[in-house]
Order: sequence, then C-alpha cells, then structure tokens
Amino acid sequence: MRAAEMDDRITRLMREAKIPGLCVAILNKGKKVHLRAFGLRNVEESKPLTQDTIMSGASFTKAVFAYMVMQLVEEKILDLDRPVYQYLPKPVTSYEKWADLAADERYKKLTTRILLSHTTGFPNFRWLNPNNKLDFKFDPGTKYGYSGEGINLCGLAVEEATGKSVGELMKTRVFDRFKMTRTSMTWQPGFESNFAIGYDEQQKPLGHRRRESPGAAGSMDTTISDYATFIEGVFARRGLTPKSWETMFAPQIRIHSKHQFPTISNETTDQNDAIQLAYGLGWGVFQCPYGKACFKE
Repeated sequence: MRAAEMDDRITRLMREAKIPGLCVAILNKGKKVHLRAFGLRNVEESKPLTQDTIMSGASFTKAVFAYMVMQLVEEKILDLDRPVYQYLPKPVTSYEKWADLAADERYKKLTTRILLSHTTGFPNFRWLNPNNKLDFKFDPGTKYGYSGEGINLCGLAVEEATGKSVGELMKTRVFDRFKMTRTSMTWQPGFESNFAIGYDEQQKPLGHRRRESPGAAGSMDTTISDYATFIEGVFARRGLTPKSWETMFAPQIRIHSKHQFPTISNETTDQNDAIQLAYGLGWGVFQCPYGKACFKE
C-alpha cells in the first residue's frame, strides 16, 4: 500500500469511528519510514495534532520502564528472581500503598520477573475491587493477569535499590539516551503549548492529566516522534546486551485468558495457542507468519 493510500484509509476510518485525532508511526527493518499525525488535538479550539504533540503515554510507559529495569538487571542492581521485598528498607506492608497485604504473606513471593510479566495475582488496579483494597486473586507466578499495581510495586523496589526516583532513572537511562526531548514521567511547562486532550466514546473532552509524581505503570507523557524513536532504538538493541534483550522478549507465561480486561477472570481459551500468545518482561509476545512479534497494549 502506498503512503497516500494508507493515509486516505486512516482518515476515512477515523471519520467513521469519530476519532478526533490519531498518530501513526511505521517502521520497516527497524527504521522509521512513515510518521503522520491526523486530526485535532483539541476539537473545541480546532488545534491540529502534530508529530510533536504531547499525548498521554499511559500503559506504553510499562514497556519503557521494563527496558530501563533490564539495564539494572544487567548491572546486578536488581535480580529478576530475588523477592522484591528484600530490596526495601522496611516491610512492604509498612508502606501505605501496600498495607492491604498485611494479612497475606504471598507478597514475599513477588519477584521482578513476576511483576514485569503480569503474573502477580493482583487486579489491574485496586479501585476495581468493590472495597478499593488491594488483594491477590491467585498465587503469584501461576498465571497471567495484567496489573498496573504490580508494575508500581516494581517501581518502588527500583527506587529503593537505586536511591533514585523512577522519573530520574527513566530520564537518564532512556529519554536522554534516545534524545526523547518531549518525553517525561511528569508534566513539564514546555508541554503547555502543544498537548492533546482525550475524548470519550461520546466525544466528551476529558482534558489531559498533569502528573506531578512519576508512576512506573503509566505516568509518561510523550509524542509519536519520541516514542517511535524509542522503538527504533529498542529494535536496534541499543542499551542492552543481547542476553538481556532476548530475556525481555522471551515468553515468561503463556496466556490462556479469554479476555485482557477485566484482568482477573477464570474464563480460558485455547484459541491463541497457535500463535503461542505469551507475556515477556513488560511486553507481550507471539508468533506470526514473519516470526516473533511483540506488542504493548
């Protein structure tokens, strides 16, 4: 498909789905070959979306965080299979966010590998529970269940092991490395002139959350240009040894869940066995007609 034909199709599909703005980056053989922004970043003010528009990175943050964590593993600051509570100067349950686990010592089974592969047993977020409390839905390491809570716990362990904030580590180890000048784990004054606001299914504006503190599970703001640069760097295997890179994309747990969300469900399926659907460390993986493929939802 030619670029112009693809752009026309994207524009038509956006119009049919009532999508106000969309950014697309295509890489071929590890290099950016097509980068486009479509539509508006602010419908009410008719402001165009551009390649440098700040957008919420949301859960794309987790893939970048996992890449950074693998650097710490290489440097033996972290061990993938050491229980993360051992990196903390005080009991996990003495931290306010993790006090709900006081009566369940299964938290001692949680390792960096379990946290990054989404096999913690936690719900995606505690507010999905009727009582808003964090709990285990299954034994850690036994099956897949997507969880931002697990990634945030990994962020705490990283901060305690390094003595640095997740925001600082992401900047120095990832954003600066790839010259991602319009990417940050917290809101920056320089973003004010060009940022996108979100819209719900009824085209209601949702605004843009200005994060004041970094969160490993999803606080990153970025642009399509910067994130495509990150992907380009990852697939050039920059910043990691071959062993670490392969480990990050190696299947850690096969996925037999019928649905991604809600994350905790007993419904299973074998429909994805043919593509060997699985989760690595921070990235989903599967087999396609072209070989190994990965994704970050």
